[in-house]
Amino acid sequence: MRIGVHLIKFDNQGGSAAIGPAVAAFGRAADDAGIDNLSCMDHYFQLGMIGPPDLAMLEGYTTLGFLAGVTERVELQLLVTGVTYRHPGLLAKIVTTLDVLSGGRAVLGIGAAWNAEEHRGLGVPFPPVAERFERLEETLQIVRQMWRGDETPYEGTHYRLERPLNAPPPVRVPPIMVGGGGEQKTLRLVARYADACNLFANPQDGPAGVAHKLDVLRGHCEREGTDYEAIRKTILWSNPLEPDTDASTFVEHLRPLADLGVTEVHLMPFGDDPVAFVRALGDHVVGPVHAIG
Repeated sequence: MRIGVHLIKFDNQGGSAAIGPAVAAFGRAADDAGIDNLSCMDHYFQLGMIGPPDLAMLEGYTTLGFLAGVTERVELQLLVTGVTYRHPGLLAKIVTTLDVLSGGRAVLGIGAAWNAEEHRGLGVPFPPVAERFERLEETLQIVRQMWRGDETPYEGTHYRLERPLNAPPPVRVPPIMVGGGGEQKTLRLVARYADACNLFANPQDGPAGVAHKLDVLRGHCEREGTDYEAIRKTILWSNPLEPDTDASTFVEHLRPLADLGVTEVHLMPFGDDPVAFVRALGDHVVGPVHAIG
């Protein structure tokens, strides 16, 4: 099983000047620890479950570009891009640029967006949920077309691209992860367009919740005529983890999820020292997780 780390905090002693060196140290430590995937949030403000909105929050793709320059092997993505934040043609170019400059390490994680407060705060349009899902589907169509090198004009309900040119092409066509577990819309879009899904996993719930979502996904794949087995099943682990003391228990929680087909877990460093967190993952967690079949 692969392991990712999802960076959720950017506040450091020393203020803004300390953030860049701290993020660079985090990226290098993750590479050294054998982490497979690094991700950040795609938000303008900090999320309420982590802290007040005026805590530091970096723009996601700029951060990934910076991480690309200080790492060599780890995959890079946002978990996940909100469809409302960028025009889809520009999004395809941004992710392509990340892929080219990182040597083929970009992943597009994307979802329908949800945080109305930060949209209002910065004056970004936030359409109703039904329209956001329509825009998400058109965005998925556009990025796939551009990564195929197809310059045919795109005519959708919300987006029109006269010449969807994407030069240079990506080194590796970025895998597409659609995040979320919505059973009627989100998982249908996974079945139709995505290479991976991302579901929440809580150890208190056991594997039953993930199993149910995967059953729903399998049904959508059958109706869409797509290959359920080809979709990578990933989870975001919602509980704090102390790598030096919780490793064996954590691995045992993952085994039944692996039996369901989950092949990647993303962890969040909730404490104030993400560098120490990833180093401890390398010492205690990465090897046992990679060994899970």
